[in-house]
Amino acid sequence: MEGEWSIRKLNDWYERYSDEVFRYVLMMTGDPEMARDLTHDTYIKAYHSMNRFKGETSERNWLYRIARNATIDEFRKRKPFRYVADSFAATAMLSTTEYLPEQVAQQGEYEAYLYRALQQLKRSYREVIILRKIKDLTVRETAEILGWNESKVKTTLHRALEALKKQLLKEGYNHDA
Repeated sequence: MEGEWSIRKLNDWYERYSDEVFRYVLMMTGDPEMARDLTHDTYIKAYHSMNRFKGETSERNWLYRIARNATIDEFRKRKPFRYVADSFAATAMLSTTEYLPEQVAQQGEYEAYLYRALQQLKRSYREVIILRKIKDLTVRETAEILGWNESKVKTTLHRALEALKKQLLKEGYNHDA
């Protein structure tokens, strides 16, 4: 009976949040295939950890945290050379709209610049920008997902936005144009 409840609950979460989780992981990795695999892994881990979900945070935030940890674990497993090669390949893929998420491709040139620039930022900057500015989560929700305090979220976001601005200029984006 307990297992049946868990499967129903997980199916409900999948229906409600899987697209959001996938897009979050895609923004973190820049690789659609890896994002699909990590989204799948997120739900497997959620199923195995359901007994630890106490409702202290929202279901969505709990799933984002699992997705974040799964993504970090995946990057840690890769050898450094392989990670650099994959990062370069993901960045090269982003230069063609064929591999961009449909939403980014439809939004136009600015979003393509933004997406490429995000992939060049360090992970903590990319995470905080995605959660606060793209996913539009609150400071508190972002802090819950990242395991940070609210002050660190605010400070890191400020630094991340400055770094993003510099990276956009480096990528050739001119806001005035």
